[in-house]
Amino acid sequence: MSRKHPVIAVTGSSGAGTTTVKRAFENLFRREKKMKHGNLSSIVERQSPDRDDEGIRAAIIEGDSLHSLDRMAFRTAAAEAAKAGNNTFSHFGPEANHFDKIEAMFKTYGETGMCKRRYYVHSEEEAELHNRHFGLTGLKPGVFTPWEDIEENTDLLFYEGLHGLATDGKYDAARYVDLGIGVVPIVNLEWIQKIHRDGAERGYSAEATVDTILRRMPDYIKYITPQFSRTDINFQRVATVDTSNPFIARDIPTPDESFVVIRFRDPKGVDFPYMLAMIPESFMSRANTLVVPGGKMSYALEIILAPIVHDMIENKKK
Repeated sequence: MSRKHPVIAVTGSSGAGTTTVKRAFENLFRREKKMKHGNLSSIVERQSPDRDDEGIRAAIIEGDSLHSLDRMAFRTAAAEAAKAGNNTFSHFGPEANHFDKIEAMFKTYGETGMCKRRYYVHSEEEAELHNRHFGLTGLKPGVFTPWEDIEENTDLLFYEGLHGLATDGKYDAARYVDLGIGVVPIVNLEWIQKIHRDGAERGYSAEATVDTILRRMPDYIKYITPQFSRTDINFQRVATVDTSNPFIARDIPTPDESFVVIRFRDPKGVDFPYMLAMIPESFMSRANTLVVPGGKMSYALEIILAPIVHDMIENKKK
C-alpha cells in the first residue's frame, strides 16, 4: 500500500454494476483538483492538450485490458478446453487473465506513481479512437491496444473490473490496494442484470448468456467471490420484488424496487450518524452495515466515498 501513490480497486462480476460506482468516483475526482481520465475521454483529452478539467488526476485502468486472451484467442482456447473435457474455461479464471500483471501494476504504481497500461477495444467507435491515438490502422473490436506509459503526475490509480483484489495462491493484487470496493448484487439479481445487458448491448440470447453463467460458475466461486471478503466496503443491491427465477424475468428490478446493503470491513472511524442524517430512509442492520434505498445509491456512494478520497489526497501531502 502507498500513501504517496494510492490505488483504488472497484471489483465485481460481469453485470454486477461496477460502472455505477466508477461514475460516482469520477464525479468525486472532478470536484477535487485536476484530472485526466484513462478511458475513452482520456484519448480525446490527449488529442486536445488545451483541455483543463477540474478534478483529481486519476490513471484509470480497465479490467478487460488485463485479460490474457483477445476475443478470437479466447474462443479458440475455450473450444480446445471443451474438446479436452473442460467445459468451465472462462474469463473469471487465471488461465484467461494476467493476475501477475495486475499485481505488478498496482505494486509499481504504489512505488513510483507510474506503470504501463493498455486498452481492450470493445467497439468500432473505440477502435477508431485508439487507432488515431496510437497512429495505427489495424485495431478492431476484440483486440488489445499496444502498451503505453500512463500520464505522469497522477494523484491515484483507479481500477475497475473483475479482479481488483484477486489472488490465485501465487499472485495477490489485494495487498497493493489502498481502498477496495466490492459491487455485489444478490446472485439472482446479478444474473437478471447480465441476461438483459448481454441481450441489449451484445445481441446475445438469454440461452447463450445462461450457458456462459454456468460455464463460469466454478471460477466465479473460486476467484470472484473470495474478493468480497478482502474489500474495505461492499455495496450489495437486494431487490424487494420476486427474483426467484432470474431466467424468466422480463425486466430488471428498478432502483426504487431495491435496497443497497453497505458493509464496512472496519467500522472504526466511520461516521454512521452523519450518513444516517444525510441519506433519507437509511438505517443500520448491524454495527458495520448501513442500508439505503436503492434509488439513493449514487448519492450514498458520494457521501461515503468523498471523505475517503479527500483524506487520500490530503495524506499525499504529508
